[in-house]
Parts: sequence; structure tokens; C-alpha cells
Amino acid sequence: MGQVIVDIGGRSYPLSCRDGDEAHLAELAAGIATKADGLTRSLGAMSESRLLLMAALMVADELYDMRRGGPITPSSAVGLDPELAERLLGLADRAEKLADALESSAA
Repeated sequence: MGQVIVDIGGRSYPLSCRDGDEAHLAELAAGIATKADGLTRSLGAMSESRLLLMAALMVADELYDMRRGGPITPSSAVGLDPELAERLLGLADRAEKLADALESSAA
């Protein structure tokens, strides 16, 4: 089994993968790290979970645009669009509230 250590948002994450997939996994993680760095530059410091959630939402937004055939404009390449930042913050808030509610009901 392959092993890769990726750095995102100033933290290291050891990950396992299939043998031979190490370079691909490292490349994917580098893309997430680029988005996380852009978010931190645009919005300032935030919790690790919020940073990763917002980076994942950015990737999901790009994938959504690609699937419906719209133009893909990677916000991290030119700085984060303020409108997108607001949308992402709103989605992150909703996701955190949902996670809190689920944790409360499970306890």
C-alpha cells in the first residue's frame, strides 16, 4: 500500500493509497492546498474543518459547472471572488449548523 504525506493549510496529513497512485494523490492534494491558501489569503485564518470544507465546496462548485457545461473559472487562480466567498461562507455556516444538530441528536 502506498503512503503519501500531504500538506494543506499548514498541517500534514498522512494518507494511504494504492501502490502507484502516490503521485496522483499528491497532485490532487496540491490542488486542494492551493484553494486553501487562496481562502486563507482572502478571508483570513479559520478553523481547520472550515478551511477544508470551503476548499471542498470550491472543488464541488467547479465540478458542478463542468458537469452542466458552463465555464469553469477557478477562483483560486485569480483570487477569491467576493460574491463566491460570501456564498461559500453561507454554505459553510449551514454545514456547521447541520453537523452540530446531528451531533446533538446522536448524543
